[in-house]
Amino acid sequence: MAELIFEGYFALFLIITLGIMLGSVKFRGFSLDLSAVVFVALIMGHYGIMVPQAFQTIGLMFFIFTVGIQAGPGFFDAFKKTGRQFLGICFLLVSTAALLSYGLGRLFGLDPHLGVGIFNGALTSTSGLAAAIDISGSTLPSIGYGVVYPAGAVFAILIIHLLPVVLRVDMKNEEKKYLDKAHEDFPEVFERNFVVENKNIHGKTIKELAVGTMTMAVISRIRHGSEVFTPGADTRLHLGDIVKFAGTEQALEKVELMIGPETHEQVPQAAGYKVNWLLVTNKQVVNKSLNALNLTAYYNATITRIRRSGIDISPRGTTTLRFGDKVLLACDEENMKKVMKLLGNNEKRLSETNFLPISLGIIIGVLLGAITFPFFGLFEFSLGITGGVLTSALILSKIGKTGPVIWTMSGGGNNLLRKLGLLMFLATVGTHAGAHIAEALAEYGWTLIWTGIMITSIPMILTTIIGHYVLKINFATLLGVVAGSMTSTPGLAAADSKTESDAASVGYATVYPLALVLMIVFSQILSVI
Repeated sequence: MAELIFEGYFALFLIITLGIMLGSVKFRGFSLDLSAVVFVALIMGHYGIMVPQAFQTIGLMFFIFTVGIQAGPGFFDAFKKTGRQFLGICFLLVSTAALLSYGLGRLFGLDPHLGVGIFNGALTSTSGLAAAIDISGSTLPSIGYGVVYPAGAVFAILIIHLLPVVLRVDMKNEEKKYLDKAHEDFPEVFERNFVVENKNIHGKTIKELAVGTMTMAVISRIRHGSEVFTPGADTRLHLGDIVKFAGTEQALEKVELMIGPETHEQVPQAAGYKVNWLLVTNKQVVNKSLNALNLTAYYNATITRIRRSGIDISPRGTTTLRFGDKVLLACDEENMKKVMKLLGNNEKRLSETNFLPISLGIIIGVLLGAITFPFFGLFEFSLGITGGVLTSALILSKIGKTGPVIWTMSGGGNNLLRKLGLLMFLATVGTHAGAHIAEALAEYGWTLIWTGIMITSIPMILTTIIGHYVLKINFATLLGVVAGSMTSTPGLAAADSKTESDAASVGYATVYPLALVLMIVFSQILSVI
């Protein structure tokens, strides 16, 4: 029985089990969460209990690929919006931390591989650690990471709690500003009825009037006398008609100017008329625009609202459907069944995980990572397994679909595979690092910890001051941006506690993909200079 603990497969699950148990322990709101696995593994490795190296590579690829698939659309979309300021903060924080790591490492005479581990531990970045181990082939990065991570996580939380107090920021006021701005960026979609009183549009078709283009609102149904129906492009509007529109407040104001005044008269559903939420799960319609589907012409059906990632979107002809979208469809009962079949509406399929895109995406990433590039003539640079797989996942998730292959994963499937990969990776690198951690502590002592604290604290404070006073970023969002730039989940929890809105979470999600990429790039650079 005693020999069983030294078997690689048994050691893997023993370390994972003990690590999860330890990570669930909270002290004043702080817990190590899944990162506790690496500390259990360090102890096990110190006593000669090892997990085979193959588990590390497999776990690494699962973890990085699922992170990229989840983050891809947000990563590219962030460049199109005001998120550019957030990404600038992210770049400044990570690059400052990298420069500090290089400078302090040279000052204290630390091994470069140990220094890159401190860099990742201070910023609590597992993906950066994976990149450093991948390119260096050394256990020193995981030793530096394991020693510094606890101090990095704790100080990230402390600084986020202290910054509003030290800078005298009114968090309630910042929250109100954020909510007001969010309402402008993602206006709520309403449904209202209008009576046709504009004589200039009497007898003209919806197509002739270009109602959708002129108002950005959508007609769901019309009451003409006692008849109620879903309109088509050739439907004519007549004086006295009651028209039901869906759109933003601004869009409905345009409707009133174009059609006539709002009315409280109702537009009842006709016999056999349905309004249902449908799921987009048919891969044949993914990435197709509403114009291309032309549901009005083929099925006399109208999509009045699209719900994506918890946000209601007012549809336009150029709006493309994504796998997992929920659409509010209005049409008669017979056509409802046809559109339901067209869109898929298969909740079971939404929760399924197809392994073909995962394995194929990882293969593409590994091949991409094997390509070497010259870096300004100084040295050759390759993405490695980590960077290649991450780049592949980011691009494929943005593409969304290639032929019959959909580059998406269900939320549950992604979360499970990401955690499994992370646990396998942490357990393996921890045991191999544990065999050498005693020697590292004996040689460097508290130097590692103090170095890590400086790399954590200085960039956080610097970027917060610049973001607040120079870029005028909402402080509730800024705390999330700083936590995301640190790839610090404990930091996000601290930032979330400062506001009842989703300001911190939005900031975190915007920069987190870029932070992952930057941590990998700087980890590789620090490993070879």
